[in-house]
Amino acid sequence: MLKRAWTAFACTKLPCAMCHASSILPLDEHTVLCAFFGGSFEGKSDTAIWLARMTDGQSAEPVKLFSSNEAHWNPVLFTYPDGHIGIIFKVGDVIASWRSYFAESFDGGLTFSAPKELVKGDFGGRGPVRNQPLVLKEHCPGRYLSPASLEDGIWRAFADISDDGMRTFRKSNEVTLSKDELNATDTSEKDIAVSAQSFKGRGVIQPTFWEDPDGVHMLLRSTAGFVMRSDSKDAGNTWCDPYRTDVPNNNSGIDLDVLNGRIYLACNPVKGNWGQRSPISLLSSDDGIHFVKEEDMDSEAAEFSYPCVNACNEALYVSYTYKRKNIRVIKFTV
Repeated sequence: MLKRAWTAFACTKLPCAMCHASSILPLDEHTVLCAFFGGSFEGKSDTAIWLARMTDGQSAEPVKLFSSNEAHWNPVLFTYPDGHIGIIFKVGDVIASWRSYFAESFDGGLTFSAPKELVKGDFGGRGPVRNQPLVLKEHCPGRYLSPASLEDGIWRAFADISDDGMRTFRKSNEVTLSKDELNATDTSEKDIAVSAQSFKGRGVIQPTFWEDPDGVHMLLRSTAGFVMRSDSKDAGNTWCDPYRTDVPNNNSGIDLDVLNGRIYLACNPVKGNWGQRSPISLLSSDDGIHFVKEEDMDSEAAEFSYPCVNACNEALYVSYTYKRKNIRVIKFTV
């Protein structure tokens, strides 16, 4: 059974009006990097990528890493094969045609290189869209699978495959909802502080991956009212049609990782397209279809969303947007 080792806000004081879409990377048992985007409002051109360096569960003063005259979105922290740190993020005022940029750190996240395009000339988004890449251990060991998706038209997901340590990429087939699921989607706007571009979207986006002896699997944010799942038997090259799990989904971000053979999923288990973003809960499963609740991490009438889950050194780290005013980070131990 998991227990909380500590709970803290990433930032001592938020340097902007709002923040969202965190990514955490534990460096050791003491240090956790937490990246997010922040600015006046989601999708505005003043949004930037920020980084807080937490030590022993203490809040930190965030530093601005990247900004320009365009909106910045969804930073994703990860490690390259030699252990140095990478960050990938999106740039662009229009989600359907945003571009992916990457930067590298060789000093534990203290400094980063100037950002470069991840896939030159791409519009729409390559590499991880929100959740961290999975490095395969059993099926094609060393392969990186980035959980990716596209929002130009019907939303659809794919794996961006790299066999050279996140240097070059090739796409898997795209995973899309059935016509019945798409036609049943409620696309009316709701009272949620997201970019207006998002409200008319239908489909599946922002997958999160795990691997087991049977293959590689993804869970997906969806407009169908449930977390959807797809499976690959060939190390991420091709994926089956998506099918429902028993977890309700409010068309908001999800993430998972595996600790001691058990899948831990963070999400808002709320049914309905653009449903409320509370509670934010930690669930667990041994089959990736049927889940039980471990706990509600926050449950008042406010926004708690877009979790990141990272298992490291016999601990489980979870971060999520806290009322768009800070990022909450929790360390669980067994």
